[in-house]
Amino acid sequence: MTNPLRFLSMLLILTTAFGIFSVNPSEARRGGSFGSRGSRTYQAPAPTAIAPSTTPIHRSMTPNRPSPASPMQPSSLQTRPSFWSRFGGGLVGGLIGGLVFNGIFGMMFGHGFGGLGGGFSFLLQLLLIGGLIMLAMRFFNRNNSSAATGGSGFPFGQQNPRTGAPAYTAPAAAAAAAYGATKTDEIGITQNDRSTFERLLADVQAAFTREDHQGLRRLTTPEMVSYLSEELADNATKGLKNEVSNLQFLNGEVAEAWREGARDYATVALHWSAVDVMRNRQTSAIANGDPVNPVETTELWTFTREAGGEWLLSAIQDITKP
Repeated sequence: MTNPLRFLSMLLILTTAFGIFSVNPSEARRGGSFGSRGSRTYQAPAPTAIAPSTTPIHRSMTPNRPSPASPMQPSSLQTRPSFWSRFGGGLVGGLIGGLVFNGIFGMMFGHGFGGLGGGFSFLLQLLLIGGLIMLAMRFFNRNNSSAATGGSGFPFGQQNPRTGAPAYTAPAAAAAAAYGATKTDEIGITQNDRSTFERLLADVQAAFTREDHQGLRRLTTPEMVSYLSEELADNATKGLKNEVSNLQFLNGEVAEAWREGARDYATVALHWSAVDVMRNRQTSAIANGDPVNPVETTELWTFTREAGGEWLLSAIQDITKP
């Protein structure tokens, strides 16, 4: 590659990278969706009225283990024509080609139909060619139909050949995707728990605004402390400081709650309004945000606790914008 082309390629790569990774100051407070939801970290939370869909967690210390019940993938051996189909196709094609070449082209050059001669041999070869064409068409149609159905997994309403369990029918799959179909509370979230979630929302925001690392360690899991501290350090490096004030809780809804061993988890959709700005650390000038008018925010926060312990923030997920 010549030097000018190499330079242009590097320029294009750098431009694309900066376009992807550049972050608006108002988004610097959090790096998207991060944290841990136990064994459900990489599963989509159940939808709620205020958070029908969310972005997946992309930063977590929880290993991403593939599900053992992964969908069956079509096998390349099922859709690849067999040796005999290729051989049969070549044989039929060769016979037709030989008859056409020796017959028609032989007649054009004065040799008749391969020396067979006469009208009877002409009709006989036409019948042979027609029969071979019909045989080839039936052969190829049968091959195509078997290849098309070979890798289709298992049909609706029948059993999954891997698990023996009935497969979802189309109406059942549609019902499972409907709002509330998968919403579960397996541990019995109380009103006191809901009040705790609301309080933790305000306390975590306040500790983040104060850049209070000790307070964050008291309110969140060690994993979340590391992520939030990283964001605070990044803001400081940029000469910025995030301030959240006048927070008003508007609505909340438990998406799902479950237990894993001696640990409880609860994923809650939280909707609130607050004045959220980024300030210059030296001058206190507004770098981003409205210092007067509050903005509304909706996120999914996951909380966890040991048996008999206090709830701690363990994950934050953005909602998917329509």
